Amino acid sequence: MNARDRIGTGPWYSAKDGRAAQNVADLHGDTLEQARLGNSLTKATALDEKGNPVKDFGDMPNQHDMLTGSMPDGRAYTDGMDHTCNNWTSNSTGAAQVGHHDRTAGANTSWNSVHSSRSCSQQDLVATGGAGLFYRFAIGAPR
Repeated sequence: MNARDRIGTGPWYSAKDGRAAQNVADLHGDTLEQARLGNSLTKATALDEKGNPVKDFGDMPNQHDMLTGSMPDGRAYTDGMDHTCNNWTSNSTGAAQVGHHDRTAGANTSWNSVHSSRSCSQQDLVATGGAGLFYRFAIGAPR
């Protein structure tokens, strides 16, 4: 299932009530303009569930990889290959498509999809630049 189809219509807020995006098109950057301006995901705003920043490119250890399994537009891959570690149930087979929460250090600035992990093991997720983290959005008005 496409990630963008199961997260609601927005708006979405961070753990510290900063608005991440107004709607699905802004969140995923459906046009070049929306990709440039739409969402506010950066190191300063892409926080963990406790409101703390996640270590990103340049920090030690780098943990900016987020498990998404998605293409840059938030849709699932249709190429028949496993991009979700067997639907997030395997730590040994397959690979995971990851995005960068800080939208840096890649061929694009997608938080959805930048590269594949080496494998689904915790060791390889860490070696690729992550920690095996998922991104979560909260829907609704700020508290």
